[in-house]
Amino acid sequence: MPRTTKKIARPLVTGNWKMYKTGEEACQFLETLAPLLEESQVDVSLAVPYTAISLAAQKVAELNASIAIGAQNMNDASEGAFTGEVAARMLKSAGATFVILGHSERRHIFHETSDFINKKVKKALQEGLQPILCIGETGEERENGETEEILKTQLHESLQDLSKEEMKQIILAYEPVWAIGTGEVATPEMAEEAHLLCRELVASGWGKRVAKALLIQYGGSVKPENAADLLVQENINGLLVGGASLQPETFYEILQQYEGITV
Repeated sequence: MPRTTKKIARPLVTGNWKMYKTGEEACQFLETLAPLLEESQVDVSLAVPYTAISLAAQKVAELNASIAIGAQNMNDASEGAFTGEVAARMLKSAGATFVILGHSERRHIFHETSDFINKKVKKALQEGLQPILCIGETGEERENGETEEILKTQLHESLQDLSKEEMKQIILAYEPVWAIGTGEVATPEMAEEAHLLCRELVASGWGKRVAKALLIQYGGSVKPENAADLLVQENINGLLVGGASLQPETFYEILQQYEGITV
């Protein structure tokens, strides 16, 4: 059931499509979703595959829809002999307005370090792309009581040397690795505790004003059944949705859980 929440007025719900959907399939998705969002009180964005960015951005403009289109990764170089890589300026040219960086699958499958992610964050900001920075602990790290230290290390290393002004452009996403694609989900209380910790860590590095304004999403097996209990938490300002964002009807059902959208 929708319920009252009191924080950042409009939460941001981002669909991360990972390696799913062609450009044509993305357009079909948008044609179904866009008409449903006319009265939406939720900001919506979709991180689509590289090959779908241009077509998706064009379709959003054609539909006059309030949906941001972004990417799921990028390289920290402007150009060069990096086979298979994509630069921020290329994403911007294709129509992307944001980029997910540091997703757990990039950190753990592709062994990306926080230092490398920090370079990407800086390049994204330089090129006018808004970063969604992901941080989160593994199941083993949580069991060992290392959650706070892992979040502190990932956050500070991934955002090192950013100014307060640059921090205003950052979106943070807490994604417990043990809940990614597993069907498991942190309880609302566990998620809220981690989000509060993230906000306190930002306050310690960049001040309370920056921390208070920071938008923090939760990601990890988000579904229509648990979205409302997550969104009602004081320090959860949005959701990063994986598999449940692939069907427009299911994704919209998640959006409906925020108070003020007709169910």
